[in-house]
Parts: sequence; C-alpha cells; structure tokens
Amino acid sequence: MSKEKKPVQQAQVPFPFRIPQQVLHQLADLIASAVVKRIPKDVFRRKRGKKKQKKLDNPMVLDTSAIIDGRVYDVAKQGFLIGELLVADFILMELKHVADSTDSLKRARGRKGLELLEKIRKVKGVRFKVLDHTEGVEAKDNDEKLLKVTKKLKGRLITVDFNLNKKATVEGVTVLNINELANSLKTIALPGEEMRIAVVSAGKGKDQGVGYLPDGTMVVIEEGVNKVGKEVEVSVSRVFQTAAGRMIFAKLKTKLE
Repeated sequence: MSKEKKPVQQAQVPFPFRIPQQVLHQLADLIASAVVKRIPKDVFRRKRGKKKQKKLDNPMVLDTSAIIDGRVYDVAKQGFLIGELLVADFILMELKHVADSTDSLKRARGRKGLELLEKIRKVKGVRFKVLDHTEGVEAKDNDEKLLKVTKKLKGRLITVDFNLNKKATVEGVTVLNINELANSLKTIALPGEEMRIAVVSAGKGKDQGVGYLPDGTMVVIEEGVNKVGKEVEVSVSRVFQTAAGRMIFAKLKTKLE
C-alpha cells in the first residue's frame, strides 16, 4: 500500500523590517525631482503656451552692407547708438555663406563682417542681440524679409545700401544711413573761405586739379593741373551737395591776388 505524498511547504523568509510610509514618500519625491531636472525646461513652457516676447527698447536692425562696411562699429563705440542693436539670424547666415565663398574677395568681406559683429558685441554700453525665430516671416528675398522684420519691431534699419534705403522709405521704415551720416559730418566750407590743400591728380575738366580734405571731401581746383604733387593755397568758390556727397570747387589763391 503506497503512502500519499504530502505537499512540501516552502519556507517563508520573514521580511527583516518594514519601511515606514514617511520614508517611502521621501524616496518617491527624490526620484520625481531627479526626473524633472532631466527634462528640458521648454517642455513645460510649450504646455503653458507661448511666452509673451519682451518688448525691445529702441530696436535698430543691421543689414549686411552696414556690417561689412564697418563704420557702424565706430559709431557704436562713440556711444551714438542708444537702444538695442540687432542682427537677424538670416543676415548672420548670409554673412557666414559669404565668408565661406570660393571667391577670395567675398570671403574676406564676409569674415570682416563676422569679426566686426564680435567687436560690436564687446563694446561697453552696446546692447547687442541676435534676432532669431524669423522663419515665419514670408518674403521673396532677404531685403524684403529684413524690412518686414524691422517694421514688425517698429525699429530702424541701419544700412549703406542705396536701393534698400529707397525701398525702406517707400515701406515707411525709418533708415539710419551710415553714408548720409558721414556726409553730414564732413567739413562745411563757405564761399570765400581759404584753405591749404595737396593737389594729388588732374581733374576731368580742362586744367583742373583735384585734392581731398582729411574727411574725404573732394576739392576741384581750377587751373590746378600744373600743381599736381604740391600743396597750394586755395579759396572756395562754390560748394555742391550731391547724393554721393559734398564737392568743393576752389581757385588758386595766387590767381586771385
């Protein structure tokens, strides 16, 4: 007669201790805190909606021509640009593209522009910023896009581009033209005023000589062609203001005596 096998009972290992509920809650809080820190902060911002952009203070937007020209750095360094100096991300990309050009001249101009932006960024008192997130602005080219961005910001455009200046005026965008600023700062000469000037070349007109003032203003000297390479005393006869700048016409002082 066979004996029935009794089921083998597994030995229960007694749990050595019970973790208090308070400790469990603290551990859970620590784990949750560690997870939250690993999540990018903008995830939560997206859930709350788009954050309202802070209004810019007196925004001035740089175009490519003004950056490459370089004189805006000197204007900024002297403290004349009060407000926020901005360069749009697509203008920055355009500069980088020019700096990577196979053409040596274009490459040099592009690199000069990028170096100038770095110098402006370090100028004390200048609030320089890169204007990003402009992808939503629809335009056929960068000039049109720049005008739309500047207009949206209610800012002013800094340029030396004559055609862009004209477009901006039509669009109602205020322009700070570095060329016009430079012309307005040139020496004011009045008819009858005397000055000493070096004759550096022959002029286009008959017997004319040409010299330049320290600020670059051209002085056309009547009967000065024979004085090329010499310094002469002249008297201003008339002054012309053109789109390209100011031009002075003068006569040799010896001819007037």
